Amino acid sequence: MRVRIRSARLVDPRRRQEELADLLIADGRIVGRGPAPDFHADHTIEAEGLVVCPGLIDTFARLREPGFEYRATLASELKAAVRGGITRVVTPPDTDPPLDEAGLVEMLRFRSEALGLAHVHPVGALTLGLKGERLSEMALLAEVGCIALGQADVPIADSLSLFRAFQYAATFDLPVWLTASDPWLAAAGCAHDGEVAARLGLPGIPACAETIALARLLELARATGVRLHVQHLSSAASLPLLAQAKASGLPVSASVSALHLACSEHDLGHFDTHTHVIPPLRSQADRAALAQAVAEGLIDVIDSNHTPVDDDAKAVPFAESEPGATGLELLLPLTLAWGRERGLDLAAALAPITERPARLLGQEDAGHLGEGAVADLCLFDPEARWQVTPESLASLGKNTPLLGQTVQGRVVATLVAGRPVFSR
Repeated sequence: MRVRIRSARLVDPRRRQEELADLLIADGRIVGRGPAPDFHADHTIEAEGLVVCPGLIDTFARLREPGFEYRATLASELKAAVRGGITRVVTPPDTDPPLDEAGLVEMLRFRSEALGLAHVHPVGALTLGLKGERLSEMALLAEVGCIALGQADVPIADSLSLFRAFQYAATFDLPVWLTASDPWLAAAGCAHDGEVAARLGLPGIPACAETIALARLLELARATGVRLHVQHLSSAASLPLLAQAKASGLPVSASVSALHLACSEHDLGHFDTHTHVIPPLRSQADRAALAQAVAEGLIDVIDSNHTPVDDDAKAVPFAESEPGATGLELLLPLTLAWGRERGLDLAAALAPITERPARLLGQEDAGHLGEGAVADLCLFDPEARWQVTPESLASLGKNTPLLGQTVQGRVVATLVAGRPVFSR
């Protein structure tokens, strides 16, 4: 199909460029821009007043299959993804059973491709059953399409096991994606160990649960040479460790969840279980420091940390509730809000959810609007405001602390390889 997107506001985060022009697509790729009277389109999309940017890339979203279909399905969550302008989703291995066998990964990829919505990039399990003991068949998992190995949010307590896992992954030059969390310091907590948790009488998770674990990960990465990605940092105290590691040339990257850029411990209110997330929402100072670190590029990407949870698991006392918040359809408006708060232009604001994650995944033909790039595109109205309600979310997970709030920036259409997969 040959597609013309007419009169669009083209924003290219890679080139830091913005212009008003037509975008031309043929055979699933961008072939040019401008009037191009000789280009005969099979389909024309009128985009006056809309921003056209590369399709968003979410580097952490639980799709809940296999094993948790009562919370969400592959179809529901990929539908939510494209409604949120997301064209690539990285999904962690904490399914049931975990993604520690090639057959499970192949089935997940087959089912996601059959749906014809967003691309799905699985992260394979670093250890069998995510138990932190025996290593998985990492090379085989990579062969069937895993872009990295990881444990989701499940820590490996045994440092020797983690060291061996890093050594093995480094042998095959396979990236390892982990969350920095000390299992003993974090196990009993459910909120940031600060003034709000103390007032509410909730068991806290101190910031040192993250910094101690991060220091261990970085030292083991230094010793083995593994490529390390640290998922959703939450504490300002972690940032000097990350900066020092990057300055020393360590191949390390990091992400933060969009919710941690929008909310803090003060949003817990009166035990709102929608704010029970892992890692916990921390102080306003932590939130501000994380926001600045993303703007400076110290933190590479913003993810959704999308975790659909059923209503029953949230309708219990805070400490007993299941952690998690829906995020696929909120990734764009929360990122735009962060960009406005930091005074960034659109190209810079969109970079942590387009160009930077494309580089992290090694997808050189994604994350930009240059000729030859795959035509994964997001069309959105940057001025449109909408209220977050259960009915406005396509995800089966309606659990978000933003329910009832109004956000700015709404996706109008999404294309994957030049093919419309969502249109409002």
